[in-house]
Amino acid sequence: MRAAKTAYPLTWRIMDALEAFAAAIWPARFERAVPWLMLAPALLLVGLLVLGLIQIADTSLRTLDTSTFLMSEDYTLANYRRALTESLFATVATRSLLGSLIVTVVTLILAFPYAYVMVRTPSALLRKLLLIALFLPFFIGQVVRAYGWLIILGNQGMVNEALGLIGVEPLRLLYNYPAVLFGLVQYMLPFAVLMLAPALTAIPEELELAAGSLGAGWVRTFRHIVLPLARPGLIGAGIVVLTLSLTDFAMPAILGGGSQDFIANAIYDQFFRTSDQGLGSTLALLLVAVGSLLVGLVFTLFGAGTLAMGRARR
Repeated sequence: MRAAKTAYPLTWRIMDALEAFAAAIWPARFERAVPWLMLAPALLLVGLLVLGLIQIADTSLRTLDTSTFLMSEDYTLANYRRALTESLFATVATRSLLGSLIVTVVTLILAFPYAYVMVRTPSALLRKLLLIALFLPFFIGQVVRAYGWLIILGNQGMVNEALGLIGVEPLRLLYNYPAVLFGLVQYMLPFAVLMLAPALTAIPEELELAAGSLGAGWVRTFRHIVLPLARPGLIGAGIVVLTLSLTDFAMPAILGGGSQDFIANAIYDQFFRTSDQGLGSTLALLLVAVGSLLVGLVFTLFGAGTLAMGRARR
């Protein structure tokens, strides 16, 4: 008995037609260009970023004519002199740098045990709860979280109401420097945990068990095994938190109440409140330069951590 002929599926015919069409418009001799074609969107974005920086650099060399509110035609370094000599900008820069360093240290101290427990816990339920608690803030957004802290920490907020029940006068918990740092730590914590978790996962648990069997306590095991092996994750998380904190705008604006501005807030003020685009561009370039120097310093002293792009050695 003759076997029935299997019908050629219509979807296969469509795929064959698409393949023939692709071969016609992109011959095999163009195969070497495929990686560059895939990189084209990224190169386009980088090119637009470079063009934007060139435009900002050009604007930073022009001053604002307060009589006409037009930028000058001549190039000058007056904006850079103002940015580097006026006490207002020195105060803002110092506040931003110091705040970003404090936030980085505190965030890493809080994120490390969270990531360690999430990675090492044998309980699947606890791990899921920790993951949900970690990703939930990403669905809320930074601005909404900042306004949430206004409700919780305000003069009529939940914290002051609770303190009032025990006879404590309302405390000024908002519109100060600690409030901004607190909000930034809470915002940066998920980023640090996400950077630390892969580094801690890569540490074999057998190393900790072996150290314990040889008589090392938990503190010595943590100090001599876990912490050194987690160093790439700490460096990567520190760089991410440092750069995001240094350039943050929402937390200083909302929780600082305009009295605890960071560099990004000063840039916004120059562009949209005083219309001095030259000085705003100068501050933006100085922010890029300071951030790049900090990252370069970390790379020089500690390496790139988990941000390194080198191949793993065998």
